[in-house]
Amino acid sequence: MDRWVNVAPEEELHPGNHQVVEIDGALIAVFNIDGQFFAIEDVCTHDGGALACGEVDGDVIICPRHGARFSLATGEVLSPPAYEGVATFPVRVEGGIVQTRDPRWD
Repeated sequence: MDRWVNVAPEEELHPGNHQVVEIDGALIAVFNIDGQFFAIEDVCTHDGGALACGEVDGDVIICPRHGARFSLATGEVLSPPAYEGVATFPVRVEGGIVQTRDPRWD
């Protein structure tokens, strides 16, 4: 399924902010990092907690529960206690609207 989902108008998703959307039961967090958009699944692979409310340091998200670090660009886990990366998703801007999709079911 090639279904893009609207996240927010580009002018409302300011650098340093994020927005969470649900696509087919998955929560996807879309971040604006210095004008670049990144999307990850909003779930820590260590214990299943939400990631989007964690601290962002450059293009790294820090899990607010136990401090695991993940790359927003690649989903790669950068520090324990997590040992598995998070899913990443494509992001585009169409007509001034930030969009993402979950290609896992294509």
